Amino acid sequence: MADAKVIPFDDDRSRARRRPSRTDGEAAAVRALPGPQEPELPAARTAEEEPATPAAVPEPPAAGGAGGGWERRLAGGLAFLRRRITGEYEVDEFGYDEELTDQVLMSLLRPLYEKYFRVEVKGVENIPDKGGALIVANHSGTLPLDGLMMQVAVHDRHPAGRHLRLLAADLVFVLPVVNELARKAGHTLACAEDAERLLRAGEIVGVMPEGFKGIGKPFGERYKLQRFGRGGFVSTALRAGVPIVPCSIVGAEEIYPMVGNAKTLARILGLPYFPLTPTFPWLGPLGALPLPTKWTIQFGEPIPTDSYAPEAAEDPMLMFNLTDQVREQIQHTLYKLLVQRRSVFF
Repeated sequence: MADAKVIPFDDDRSRARRRPSRTDGEAAAVRALPGPQEPELPAARTAEEEPATPAAVPEPPAAGGAGGGWERRLAGGLAFLRRRITGEYEVDEFGYDEELTDQVLMSLLRPLYEKYFRVEVKGVENIPDKGGALIVANHSGTLPLDGLMMQVAVHDRHPAGRHLRLLAADLVFVLPVVNELARKAGHTLACAEDAERLLRAGEIVGVMPEGFKGIGKPFGERYKLQRFGRGGFVSTALRAGVPIVPCSIVGAEEIYPMVGNAKTLARILGLPYFPLTPTFPWLGPLGALPLPTKWTIQFGEPIPTDSYAPEAAEDPMLMFNLTDQVREQIQHTLYKLLVQRRSVFF
């Protein structure tokens, strides 16, 4: 367990941001996040300097009806590949690649979301249409599929099609391949500095304060929230002046029923735990297939923070009260959803 660190959200330390390695597309432009201040506007041009705007030329209708649509998709796919090869695409300062996420990563996750786990989403209207917000959710399932499904839910179900930027533990960014994919999908290190930067830029940020304590808990403790730390996420939301949206996820607990933990093997591999389930490792790679449970993701009523003064983030009693309020709201909703659930799989 020495090499795997839990989410350091409560430290409130300034940490050097880990820049993504640019092994692919070195020429890709880096897009800076908008800051709290509006950028300067360029000076207005005079009539002599203003270039003439060409008249818009309507695109000719695609020939062949449905065949034209197929041709357009093929052309779009080829254009996407060309941008990937030449590096003519943008990432932000955290390494987030919006085009790759929308066109590739979301397309890969969507069948798992829609067909396998059949995710039902409630209360997505509680996420603001614009501006920053901090989504705080329970964590479970042995592998962090719940965060990915929540990311698809926000993107596909929110009327504004917003993107969720997840805060992840250190372990995610030391694993080969996973590190690059996480950065491209918009995930970043779970530290207060990065979280506040994203929130002030108007992003939707997701955090799961239980960390490894939640995702690696035994099956017998399912849907019982673990400790939420000392309120580091509340302090970050207060500093940024954004609402906190509690989120409850039902269904993830049963995808890998963790009945044991090989602690010695986990220590050797540098992992927080090594799960033993009814199928893994006994069935080999087949045992790593998650069970097709039925999921429900509910976003609760937002808790506003903009009414508090900036120095309120230093008040430990306020941190404790708000943290407890968020935790209780998530736990109460979990129990309510479990009572309404007909079956684990239907």
